[in-house]
Formats: sequence, structure tokens, C-alpha cells
Amino acid sequence: MGAVSYLNTKPLMYAFKHGLQINGMEIREDYPAKIAGMLLNDEIDVGLVPVAIIPKLDEYHIIGDFCIGAESAVASVCIFSEVPLEKIEKVILDYQSKTSVALARVLIEHYWKLPVVFEEAGENFRDDIKGTTAAVVIGDRAFEQRKISPYFYDLAQAWIEFTGLPFVFAAWVANKKLPPDFIASFNEGNRTGVENINEVVSENTSSFYDLKTYFTKNSSYRLTENKRKGLEKFLSFLG
Repeated sequence: MGAVSYLNTKPLMYAFKHGLQINGMEIREDYPAKIAGMLLNDEIDVGLVPVAIIPKLDEYHIIGDFCIGAESAVASVCIFSEVPLEKIEKVILDYQSKTSVALARVLIEHYWKLPVVFEEAGENFRDDIKGTTAAVVIGDRAFEQRKISPYFYDLAQAWIEFTGLPFVFAAWVANKKLPPDFIASFNEGNRTGVENINEVVSENTSSFYDLKTYFTKNSSYRLTENKRKGLEKFLSFLG
């Protein structure tokens, strides 16, 4: 199993971090794009992966009832800038993400309709957020960037304004059929953390953002029918 090492995954990983083992399952953690590559290369059987990779999989199965989603501003996925949106000329795309940068492209082209240039990010790309150059920054680093950049535009909030649907950033995706008993046990493991947020908060810290707010207001973990509609809508833009 591959899982993202960001704060927003902590509720979903809570039970596994506390010793839940299912059929000898092994956990590998990394940033989203890296986990996506592992699933594409069949190095893992199931991963909490950016949904933008789904069209690239020869076979895929979304398992369980939980995801990394948003029904309002997500706080940790934004375009950061020194200038207002309409004055941005270049957008650097965070190398750690696939879904977030794809979402940024969709919004810039179809919602905001901005004539910007896109650039792939280097290791220290946040240093280049200056003048008319903005950047997509995701995850825990986005909390810090919110204290630095005078302008930031929440991509989940923009998607909801654009489509009227919630957004799914990542889902548990398998590249092969998995046993139903594994999926059921795995799903219950996810549920344990989501239903015990106070315990999850007590085990994690952030100097830049209130985690109780993040886990309960910004992040939305249940893969509802409406989220599935939002996911289908997003994938339709990817072609």
C-alpha cells in the first residue's frame, strides 16, 4: 500500500499507524506524485493517489468509502502570488502533485481564462514566487506559504464555484482486483481515524495552521455520490 505523507492523510492512516495489519500489508509513504508512479509501475497494489493518474492506468478500481476531498476551501492547495490573479503571467507547477496542477490548468483555462505560461517546478521553486510569477503549492508547505504570499487562490474553492460540485484530490485506487475481505477491513481502518479526529489531532502538530479546522472543515474524507460526480467532471476535462 502506498500513502501520501502529508498531514491531510493522517486520519485515514491513523488505524494503520496504531498497528492494524491486514494480510501482511506493507505501507510505503511519499509525496503524491511519487506514490502515483509506484502504482503506475506496479510497485504497489493500492495507493492513496492523485486522481489525475486514473486515465493512465490500464486497470483501476476505486476502493472503499473514503478519499481526500473538499466541499469548501481546502487551505492546502493554492496558487500563491505577489500580484492579483489577473496580473499573473507565469504559473510554476508543484512537482509533488499531479491532481493539483491538473486542476490549476483546468481552472486557468476554463474558469479564470488567463493567458499564462506554465513552468515545471524545480526543487526550490517557492523562491521564484515573485513579481508576476505565481506557483501552485500543495500540502504542508502551503500552510507556510499562506504566511508569506499576499495573494493566494484556493483551488478547491474555485472548483466548487466553477462547477457546483465538491472536489476529490486523491482516492484509494488499486491497479488490480483486491479480495472483498481485504477491502472491507481496509475501509474500517479508514473509518477509525475519520471518526476519531481529536485523537488524530493530538498526535500531530503544525506551526502554521490549526489541524482541528483542517481535518474537520477544510478536508472532507467521505467519498459521497456527489464527490464521485465531481471526480467524473474533473476527469472529463483531462480527456
